[in-house]
Amino acid sequence: MSNPQVIGGGRMSRMERGGDGRKGGGPKVSRVKTMRRLWRYMGVYRGLLVLSLILAVAGNALGLVGPKLSGTAIDAIGIGAGEADFPVIIRMAILMALAYLGSAVIGYILSRVMLRLRRKVVTQMRRDVFNRMVSLPVGFFDRHQTGDLISVITYDIDTVNESLSSDVIQLLRSLVTVVVSLVMMLTIAPQLVLVFLVTVPASALYTRWATGRARPMFRARSAKLGALNGMMEQMMDGQRTTKAYAREEEVISRFGEANDDAVAAYSKAEYAGTLVFSSVNLINNISLALVSVFGGLLYLAGGVGLGDISAFVQYSRKFSGPINETASIVGELQSAFAAAERVFRLLDTAPEPADAKDAMELKDVRGDVRLENVTFSYLPQVPVIKNLSLTARPGDVVAIVGPTGAGKTTIINLLMRFYDIDSGCITVDGKDIYTLTRDSLRGAFTMVLQDNWLFYGTVYENIAYGRPGASLKEVEEAAKAAMIHNFIMRLPQGYDTMIGDSGHAISKGQAQLLTIARAMLGDARMLILDEATSNVDTRTEQRIQKAMLELMRGRTSFVIAHRLSTIRNADHILVVKDGSVIEQGSHENLMKNQGFYARLYQAQFETA
Repeated sequence: MSNPQVIGGGRMSRMERGGDGRKGGGPKVSRVKTMRRLWRYMGVYRGLLVLSLILAVAGNALGLVGPKLSGTAIDAIGIGAGEADFPVIIRMAILMALAYLGSAVIGYILSRVMLRLRRKVVTQMRRDVFNRMVSLPVGFFDRHQTGDLISVITYDIDTVNESLSSDVIQLLRSLVTVVVSLVMMLTIAPQLVLVFLVTVPASALYTRWATGRARPMFRARSAKLGALNGMMEQMMDGQRTTKAYAREEEVISRFGEANDDAVAAYSKAEYAGTLVFSSVNLINNISLALVSVFGGLLYLAGGVGLGDISAFVQYSRKFSGPINETASIVGELQSAFAAAERVFRLLDTAPEPADAKDAMELKDVRGDVRLENVTFSYLPQVPVIKNLSLTARPGDVVAIVGPTGAGKTTIINLLMRFYDIDSGCITVDGKDIYTLTRDSLRGAFTMVLQDNWLFYGTVYENIAYGRPGASLKEVEEAAKAAMIHNFIMRLPQGYDTMIGDSGHAISKGQAQLLTIARAMLGDARMLILDEATSNVDTRTEQRIQKAMLELMRGRTSFVIAHRLSTIRNADHILVVKDGSVIEQGSHENLMKNQGFYARLYQAQFETA
């Protein structure tokens, strides 16, 4: 049967996958594109965004009235004239109090609005990232550390949205402050504004140079923190192994190195950001000193009044302040952009290709599975499976055995389309699996894997995971068949007991039996057992053999097992070595042939 090279959007070539089941191996995200996409997230909530902009402008406008009122009050004191206009002074004081109070109230309302906007943006962004992670191919997770991915969905998204919620609005407020302050200074003493023709360009040029230098440091900071999280997650998972081999000192040393690298990267980035802030602050202070000196000379020459000088100095501080703040904000934005690039790089990772437009649903499954000359490699030019052919008729129990690394589990991954083959053909009931929808293909299988997985939930929910809506009686029958019912009844709340992370602790063997019960509850016509009894003792394994045989009755079953005693009754045994089937047949025939299988079997029982 011919192998279709491309079926709609169904199959990716090795070049498209980038070697791990995804396109390009991690697309780059440009700075302009990053800004546009960040703005798009905020633009969804236009009402809150417009309201926050109005509040920001109104609050700053009220705050900028103060210096002018203050200058009027100083002139009303009548220094040098011996008399003061107290009604004007009182009126100006009241207006200043109202202006600053109004600015404070608006600022409080603005913070509440921005908090709500940030919450909505964080929720949407985190939802998008998680949805993309769920849609990614298995190969992506085989090649990326879990801790690093968790860092993206937690730390990086929080970093991005802290900047979105405060820095963007702060930039707008700074812009309003700078423009209004400049206009007011021009109306008071345009001669003094000439000072800023030197200091402002100096600040702008320095800021641009310094932020360009700091940008790689913030990227390195995000990467090092992600690597640290990955190491911590790995060490937590391997804690028992670490203690068993007394390698605590080595683990501490490795963590110390990773921690030092992360702290060093963090410190470099923060130092670069702080240096920008301090340097711009120095330039602004120089400008204020020059304003004070030339303002004093202008006052002595009779060019301006004392109240105008006071107002001009206050406006000059408000004019310089936002420029100084902008330098600090730019440093924070560098961190936000570095985090956003990691977020969008994950969002841009190609998901599993969509099913072809003419893909069919796999219905009325009989379980006739055939592999013809299948070749597959995880890495280019390094085949794991080579010209593999096998046939499983409806109801057959096909055992796959062989040494570690022979490609046994890879065969299962190809059957389920977790990975796409390089060449050859795989059919189910005569239909090429690349002409079928993934959901219907995977729904035709039920699986019990060596790495059992239980989520935080009740025992009932975990067993019924593959068959939502199953009755309690059906769940109990499956648990009894898996020899786990009595244990469940001894739990504090029976089938309502919470298990999984942060739930009631159970052993690995008990968790394995729960996953077997989950498979027994399913009604799929094909079954995959990948070392399904690896975590139970020999006596328990013998007890559930009959239940396993009942589970496999009438189903096409693929059984991977290292304990060869568990597959003696298989209809067909495939012996896989170096990605190829070197022997096949029944247990009795393979033992008579005295080949590789017979040597494996005898090696397991030679002690006995």
